[in-house]
Amino acid sequence: MEVTNNKTQCFICNKKQPTYTCEGCSQRFCLMDLTKHRQILNYELDQITNDYNHFKQEINEQQLNTHDLSLLDEINQWEIDSIEKIKQKAEDCREIVVKSSRTYIGKKFNDLREQIKQIHKENDFNEINLEYLRNQLMKVTQDFYNSSNVSIQQDSKPFINEISVISLKKPKLKKWNQNAITVAGGIGYGEQLNQLRGPQGIFIDKNKNIFIADGENHRIVEWKHGAKQGQIIAGGNGRGNRTDQLNYPTDVIINQQTHSIIIADFGNRRVIQWFNQNQQILIDNIDCYGLTMDKHGFLYVSDYKKNEVRRWKMGEYNSEGVVVAGGNGIGDQLNQFSYATFLFVDEGQTIYVSDWGNHRVMKWRKGAKEGRIVAGGNGKGENLNQLSNLGGIVIDGLGQIYVADSANDRVVRWCEGEEEEGEIIVGGTEKGNQSNQLNGFCSLSFDDGGNLYVGYTRNARIIHSTSFTTGTFASITTDESSRLSSTNQGHLDINRSRKLASTIKTDSTFTCTNFYQLLHPMNFQHYYLL
Repeated sequence: MEVTNNKTQCFICNKKQPTYTCEGCSQRFCLMDLTKHRQILNYELDQITNDYNHFKQEINEQQLNTHDLSLLDEINQWEIDSIEKIKQKAEDCREIVVKSSRTYIGKKFNDLREQIKQIHKENDFNEINLEYLRNQLMKVTQDFYNSSNVSIQQDSKPFINEISVISLKKPKLKKWNQNAITVAGGIGYGEQLNQLRGPQGIFIDKNKNIFIADGENHRIVEWKHGAKQGQIIAGGNGRGNRTDQLNYPTDVIINQQTHSIIIADFGNRRVIQWFNQNQQILIDNIDCYGLTMDKHGFLYVSDYKKNEVRRWKMGEYNSEGVVVAGGNGIGDQLNQFSYATFLFVDEGQTIYVSDWGNHRVMKWRKGAKEGRIVAGGNGKGENLNQLSNLGGIVIDGLGQIYVADSANDRVVRWCEGEEEEGEIIVGGTEKGNQSNQLNGFCSLSFDDGGNLYVGYTRNARIIHSTSFTTGTFASITTDESSRLSSTNQGHLDINRSRKLASTIKTDSTFTCTNFYQLLHPMNFQHYYLL
């Protein structure tokens, strides 16, 4: 509101005096009436706020409609019936065990009793007869206590009907826009600060700074958001095993609590921490490949050769850790891996593992003895139900699984429990340097704004995003306060985005040379290629 230079008539009291213009209603008010006017506006704002809160409460109270409650009742009834079947089966088996044991022992006991009676009756026995009776009694006694005549056999055919929940309202998912811009590297294959040489895992912090395990340069590089070149924050002193050197690092994460850098120093078989140029070996004698950390500060490390994932509590790295996935040798069973590489951990400490040699993604719930295939697992191939030498994996806020299907030059999204095949969201065409082509990438990561970063291998072409594709893609959502703002680069950004899950590390055996940025369809967010 602005004051007029001359005395004018107040809209309320009609007196001529210094007045102020309200930009909302364009009326002029004296100072006293302006104050009252503001009070009225504040009251109306409070009314709107109260109406909003009331509506929000109604939504919270009615989140489960009648149909949802009916489905929950069905699930509850299935649980009751299944438990009852298990209890009845267990009771039947217990009865069989008791009867079988009593029948067998009873028969033996009766036979022995008759033999003793017969010897007493005939009164004609010697040491041989007594030894025989003694042995028979001992055998019956052993059988009674050991019950070796009874065993339990498990039937592989389930007698309980499994149920699953299928969503009948599936959003129409469209491909992400293929236009891209480089956000790191892209100046060819080299060791200069504006170049990369075989980058592996990446980590994106809350400021969209990119931390890169620059494998063949044996260093960790940080690219500030919008920077033209990176800066070395770990390694960079040549290949070696000194604590200030790295040897083909494959992954990097930032410990958000200590602000330190944790590195999978693959060639040196160690996990090392850098903090203010000070180094500390956290774990050694481990063929570490992928790293991730959960919200509680537990560190997860994949062992490439032992085919297992171990977890360490922060500050207790002197221990051997706890095996939380795999650890049963190399293989294709549900409790095995064939070269476990990159990891993702969700809010519930469920581990997703890139099972490179089995061409599948495995999901291990906390405390599980075996995993579940949630992507691939149908052999190596290019069909939509197959993967080929997958690299990084990342999970969005809806639990949808994004896989760097490296040998097929595509990013594939899988919806657990809904489809038995994935959907190509980027790539899948011939190898090349066009904006809709990929060429042997390895890395995937989300930043806190829901932007997807992809590690690009051999294609050094710089592609700039200028358009977006509308659709109903709902895998990455934003809150109601999100707004669009154009940038001078011709792409769109989303401000105040809802924070998603932790970023994922990535890769396999490829060489990346740049990072690209593509636009997200519905939410107008960006998709980055490395």
